[in-house]
Amino acid sequence: MNCSVCSAELEEGAQFCGVCGTRIEGNDFLPGADQQGDEQPMVGFIQAISLGFSNYFNFQGRATRAEYWWWVLFIVIADVLVNFIDAILGTGFIGSLFGLAILIPGLALGARRLHDIGKSGWWQLLWLAIIVGWIILLVWAIRQGNRGQNHYGLDPRTTPRQ
Repeated sequence: MNCSVCSAELEEGAQFCGVCGTRIEGNDFLPGADQQGDEQPMVGFIQAISLGFSNYFNFQGRATRAEYWWWVLFIVIADVLVNFIDAILGTGFIGSLFGLAILIPGLALGARRLHDIGKSGWWQLLWLAIIVGWIILLVWAIRQGNRGQNHYGLDPRTTPRQ
């Protein structure tokens, strides 16, 4: 049997495609708090960027550590490139525009990352507390998320990403 989306060969009894994560038709399986699904593949660099921009205003749900840290790496690399271009052109306009473009998806992803460890997205206000707040948020961003369903949604490690 092949996946209807990516045509990959499916294992017998599989609930999701191992390549693209599509739910196999005819299966009513949905991982919950007491029922764990198969571990999904870890989010890669390109997929994390895609998820960040496709969930631009999505402050609901959860995000894995991989999704969050790949996004952070993208921001650092893009910021260096944008600042380099600004230095060549002698403007700060492109950097400011880039900062505005990533502000909302960055906050949304931060909220979803905090949801993964069972915290409210409002804890991001600790960024305003300079050093102490930054250390707390860094420790929380590094922390492994809750397994299974929590108050903020299904486990992104066992639920196919959209």
